[in-house]
Amino acid sequence: MATRTMTHISNDVVRKRRDASTIVTASRSYTKADSDGIFDIATDALVQTLPLITTDNIGMKLTFRMTAADGVAIITLAPNALDGFEGTIVNAAADAVASGVVDKDLVLTKATSNDGDLIVVQATALTRWSVLHGIGIWASQA
Repeated sequence: MATRTMTHISNDVVRKRRDASTIVTASRSYTKADSDGIFDIATDALVQTLPLITTDNIGMKLTFRMTAADGVAIITLAPNALDGFEGTIVNAAADAVASGVVDKDLVLTKATSNDGDLIVVQATALTRWSVLHGIGIWASQA
């Protein structure tokens, strides 16, 4: 697993903290073993496929962060065909609302993507990935 070191400045004191994240360079499917992971994506047009939610993986949480230059990468989160996303991402343009409809992707729009945009999703019930937090303009698949 690749790691990144981030520097934070507070009251003129420099502190370093390890941000244990995985750099993703290809489309991939996730499993329960990836729970609580932070996944950095800088490559355009990757599809990140989430596992089918079962009683065994309810509570699984994943964070996806765009780390490419602004306007360079589209990120697609694809739930299992039996699951859907539910929740709202508040942003300056227009809130992105995921309605819970099954088999619909969430997409970070390329033209408006910014380095640091992210989404945190958690399996909160059978068939439901809840959006816990989001930055950027994510669109629900029509």
